[in-house]
Amino acid sequence: MELEKHTAVIDIGSNSARLVIFERSSKFGFHIICEQKSRVRIGEGAYQNSGRLQAIGITRAYQALDSFMQTIREYDVGHIYCVATSALRDAPNAKEFIDWIKANIGIEIDVIDGGKEAFYGSIAALNLLPIQSGITIDIGGGSADMSLLKMGKVVDTISLNLGGVRLKELFRDKGKGPEEMQNFIDQEIARIPEHFHHQSAIGMGGTIRTLSKAIMTKKSYPLKKLHAFSYALQEQSSYFDTIIHSDLEGLARLYLKEDRFDTIREGTLIFVSILEAIKAKEVITSGVGVREGIFLSKLLQNYNYRFPASINPSIISMQDRFDKTLKRYDNAIGRALKLYNLLRYNLKMDEDRDYSMELASAIKLSNIGKSLTIYHTNEHAFYIASQELSYQYRHKSIVLISMLLLMQGKDVKKSTHYRYYRDLLPKKSSFKVLNFCYALSIALYEDAKDAIIDLEYQHNTLTISSNRSLYLSKNSIYTISQPKKFEIKIIDASTIPSMDGVI
Repeated sequence: MELEKHTAVIDIGSNSARLVIFERSSKFGFHIICEQKSRVRIGEGAYQNSGRLQAIGITRAYQALDSFMQTIREYDVGHIYCVATSALRDAPNAKEFIDWIKANIGIEIDVIDGGKEAFYGSIAALNLLPIQSGITIDIGGGSADMSLLKMGKVVDTISLNLGGVRLKELFRDKGKGPEEMQNFIDQEIARIPEHFHHQSAIGMGGTIRTLSKAIMTKKSYPLKKLHAFSYALQEQSSYFDTIIHSDLEGLARLYLKEDRFDTIREGTLIFVSILEAIKAKEVITSGVGVREGIFLSKLLQNYNYRFPASINPSIISMQDRFDKTLKRYDNAIGRALKLYNLLRYNLKMDEDRDYSMELASAIKLSNIGKSLTIYHTNEHAFYIASQELSYQYRHKSIVLISMLLLMQGKDVKKSTHYRYYRDLLPKKSSFKVLNFCYALSIALYEDAKDAIIDLEYQHNTLTISSNRSLYLSKNSIYTISQPKKFEIKIIDASTIPSMDGVI
C-alpha cells in the first residue's frame, strides 16, 4: 500500500505514549514534522495486580490519545498506525481497554508481541544507523526486546520480561532487596540464546537514551545529537555501577533527568546485565526505534525493508526541501574525488582513513544554504546539515560534512568551529586537503557545470584544463586555502569574438 504524504504512528509503551507524524517529500525522502510524548505510565500498578490495567494509567492514556487525535486532525494525516507493547500484552483487560479507546476516540490499537517489537526496532536501526551487524536492545517499562543483526539482516529476536517499571513495582516498591531483583534478572537473561553474542550493542528505549544523554553531558560532548552517539562500555562501567547503587539524592548528581529517577536504577541494572551476557564492548545509541520501524516497514515493503544501496534518506530529504535547483552533482563529485586522490598521493598525506564518502556527501548538499537567503549561505548550510544529517552516518562524518559546507575553502586557522569540534574531526592536515578539494570542485561546478575538465598534479603544480572558459572561477580558485603551498595552472578555452566595429 502506497503511503500518504502524512503518516501518523503512535507507540503506547508501559512508560510513555508517543506520537510521530512523518511527511514524505519524495519516493524515499521523509522527515518528522511533529512529535509529542506523554508519560502515561499505563502500566502503573498493573504488575502488582496480576497485570490488570488500573484506573490511574487508563485515565492518563485516554487523555494522551485524545490529545494525539486532535493533533493528527490538524496535519491532514492519511493513515494512523497505533501499536501497544508490553503493558497491554500482559493485561487481562487489554481487549476491554482497546474497544473502549476505539469507541470513544476512534483509534485502533494493535497489540504487538515482543518479537514484532524487536523486528520494528531492527528495521529502524539497519536503515537509519551506520551499522550492518550487532544486537539491538530496547529496554522499556515492561520488557527488554532484542534482535541479532548480521550482514544487514535480522537473524533472530527475543523478548525478555525485564523492564524498569516492572522491576520497580515487583521489587523496590515491595521492599525486596537487590539480590532478589538480580536473581529475577538472571533467570530471564538465561533465556538469551548462545548465539546472541556481539561486541556492538545498539541501544534503544528511554533508559538507554537517558544514559547516553547523561554521558554526553558528563563529557561535554560537542555535537548535540543523540542518534548514533557511541561509547566504549569499559569507559562507562563504573558510572553505570554508581547509578545502580545510588539513592535518589545521589542520582541528582549524576547528570540524569529527574523524571527518570524512579526507574533508572532498575533499567540500568537490566542494561548492564544484558551487555555482560552478550559480551558487548561498544554501545551505539539509536534515536529511532519502533515508530520509525513501523513507518519504514510500509515505505520499504517492496524493497525487502531496506533502502537501495545508493540512497541516504537524510541526503534525499534535505535535497527535496532545501535544494530547489534540482541540480545533478555527478561531475562535481567526480572531480572532487579525483582531486582528493591526486593530492593524497602527491602530497603524501598521512591520513587515518579515506574520507571520499564525506566529501561526496558535502557536494550533494552544497546548495542547501541558498534555500533561506543568498547571504551567509555557508552558515545556513552548516546549521541545516548538522541538525538534519542524521541517518546512516556516524557523528564524525556528520561534523566533517557540516564543516566542509561551512568552511568553503577558508583558512582553518581562523575557524572557532574547527577548534570546538576538533575531537570529532580528522587531523588538521587531512581536513585542509578535503576543504581545498570541496571548495575547488564547487567553484568549477558553479562556473562550468558541463565542461570537460582534466586535473593533473606534477612537479608541485596542479594543472586544471577545461574545454570551456573558467573566467569566473579563476578569481575564487586562487583564494582557496591550500593544504600545502603549490602552484595552480589553469588552461581554459577562452575565445573573444572580433572587436571590429567596437573599437
